[in-house]
Amino acid sequence: MFSSLTSSFTTAIKKIKIYDDQQSLKNALAELKKSLLKADVHHKVVKDLIATIEEDMRDEEEIGQESFIKSIRNNLEDILTVEGKQGFVFASKPPTVILMVGLQGSGKTTTVGKLANYLKLRKKKVLVAGADLQRMAAVEQLRQISNQVGIEFFGHENYKNPVDVVKGAFKKAEDDLYDVLIVDTAGRLAIDVDLMTQLKNIKSAIKVDEVFYVADSMTGHDTVRTATTFKNEIGIDGVILSKYDGDIKGGVAISIASQVGVPLRFIGTGEKIPDLDAFLPERIVSRLIGEGDLESLMEKTSLVVDKKKATELNRKIKKGEFNFNDFIEHVENFKKLGDFKSILGMIPGMGKFTDQIKDINLENSQELKMIKALVNSMTKKERENPSLLNNSRKRRIAKGAGLNQIQVNKILKQFKNASLIAKKFSGNKNGLKDIEKMIGANKNAMLSNIGKRR
Repeated sequence: MFSSLTSSFTTAIKKIKIYDDQQSLKNALAELKKSLLKADVHHKVVKDLIATIEEDMRDEEEIGQESFIKSIRNNLEDILTVEGKQGFVFASKPPTVILMVGLQGSGKTTTVGKLANYLKLRKKKVLVAGADLQRMAAVEQLRQISNQVGIEFFGHENYKNPVDVVKGAFKKAEDDLYDVLIVDTAGRLAIDVDLMTQLKNIKSAIKVDEVFYVADSMTGHDTVRTATTFKNEIGIDGVILSKYDGDIKGGVAISIASQVGVPLRFIGTGEKIPDLDAFLPERIVSRLIGEGDLESLMEKTSLVVDKKKATELNRKIKKGEFNFNDFIEHVENFKKLGDFKSILGMIPGMGKFTDQIKDINLENSQELKMIKALVNSMTKKERENPSLLNNSRKRRIAKGAGLNQIQVNKILKQFKNASLIAKKFSGNKNGLKDIEKMIGANKNAMLSNIGKRR
């Protein structure tokens, strides 16, 4: 997710090799300036950041990586920490009403579903309202997303006025004791008077606690300009960056906080519903400088993985009892965490490898499909105890899974090797360092089979 920006910072940090070396500092700052501009960070933000880091380093008795990293961390946190709320903040009296606004094509409707799912995982009762009566099929799209997420939807094709939709949704949210009401509004291809008038009418029709502007990260500096216009015209309390997983330079995440003066609240990290992270400056900065974000990773994991099952799985791995049932359950849980690259970036030292495994897709993995077919062709005892698989059983399984015996043997060998590696790392304090070394030595081949698409 932050690979371009992370690369900018880590490359600059590596330039600081010798203590008390002004030339190293000069080279590092020049590299950082060039990289940030290339990553599409606003030129004024880059200029101010470089100047502040340079000033910090003048006050240091020694010039070293530690002080350089500290200066980058502190100044980035200052830039990204804008006055206002962080993450999702609930109103003192429910329902908390969120108005989602943005231009057409920004990913607003999908983001409504992602935010609803984020709240549902946190045991909140959520209602979404389809007030986008401008775009054909927008109401139906949101209805389908709501069904996918498993939350209540309010909206009907018979409504002619979005204000009536919002009033009806608010009454339902109050009557049925919902914790949160999220309202999806219409967008336009460009900002115009009619759009702003409609949004102002909706905002004044009910008690709106916060307005979230959904910004398309792909539009670069235009995102800053449009967000500023929405802020001036109707007032916005936060920005959600969508499509941040795409082929973008990434600098907009830094520019928007500094230039618009509104806090970034969430960031879309992938195409799937779980791919939405709260934008907490200190955690984001930790990812940006390549130190990961284990706190967020543990929070995400705790929401989708049962603690007792996780403890039991760890016990089985340590004892070498990891079986195919465990593997399938583990993969399904991992998919619920969201985009693989984003998850990898949360692990310290792993963010630098995200570009090398950009094609990993657990949903469309041909190899995982083969493994599932193989497991489904096994008996209950065979799944629980892979050591039972002799040649006769393998032939039967291969036939049932539509595979040949060579493919079956290959999968079984990979499973055995993976189990041994997991057992080794499960009790090893230096596991992350060992994994990093392993990836570094085999980075071109890492997970290549799982990553291949059809």
